[in-house]
Amino acid sequence: DNYNNINQPHLKNANTVVLSPGPGNPRNYPSTSRLYKKLKGTKKIIGICLGFQQILFNEGAKIVEQNKIYHGYQSLINVNNKSRLFKQNSQFKVGRYHSLKLKEPFFAKNFDITMRCKVSNVAMAFENNFDKIYGFQFHPESFLTINGNLLIKKILSA
Repeated sequence: DNYNNINQPHLKNANTVVLSPGPGNPRNYPSTSRLYKKLKGTKKIIGICLGFQQILFNEGAKIVEQNKIYHGYQSLINVNNKSRLFKQNSQFKVGRYHSLKLKEPFFAKNFDITMRCKVSNVAMAFENNFDKIYGFQFHPESFLTINGNLLIKKILSA
């Protein structure tokens, strides 16, 4: 269990924790699940790709394989009217690198799906403004994501 390898002083001083992209399925990372449950409601948390799935998995979601695998794929996504951080009804071009997705319907207290793929309607982002937990299924740091740094800055300033 990698949980004991976490730099506790560094974690204690952090305002924001990022659950990063990575290979595999959220169930393969019990240490990350343990960390998420410990930190929820105490620090701002951002989940990217696998981190997005990890957060939702810990909130009771099922994470399943998609029909189409998106690795190095640019998609147009829509921001819906549940977003409080991003301009509603706006669009972003984003870089995707994932074979898994959120199975819907999904309901968890204070969690709203706020961005969806324009073509497939797959969940691409969520906001939990109460607990300050945010996630992107796509990669804001990818060269395929236009203005990805703006997305991260918006969350850091939330």
